Amino acid sequence: MIIGVGVDVVPVDRFAESLTRTPGLRDRLFTAAEQQTPRGAPRSGESLAARFAAKEAVAKALGAPGDLHWHDVEVCVGDHGRPYLTVRGTVAGRAAQLGVTSWHVSLSHDGGIASAVVVAEGVLRGEEDT
Repeated sequence: MIIGVGVDVVPVDRFAESLTRTPGLRDRLFTAAEQQTPRGAPRSGESLAARFAAKEAVAKALGAPGDLHWHDVEVCVGDHGRPYLTVRGTVAGRAAQLGVTSWHVSLSHDGGIASAVVVAEGVLRGEEDT
């Protein structure tokens, strides 16, 4: 069952300017692994904007509670470049409250816009017996 869906879009240029203008923002938003490609090169502004959109989409899928920590959701890269989410801490706690057991994520960037769609799937709490 779908517990929640989140969608977010981010203007790439504006996001890249924020990262340049605000020292430490990149480290506050992204884990060390998210900031690099699997080969160790720094990620492009488009790639980071898409990852930020995914983190925002996760929050929306969870009902947008204000106490989630940026590093508690990590956008990882699987086989053939397919993105997946790793959650821990505040995000894992909220997901468990809602009954989320799996995540689906899609990232895109084109025409100066980065976007992400996140689907939280599981069993709604209180509906296990129905």
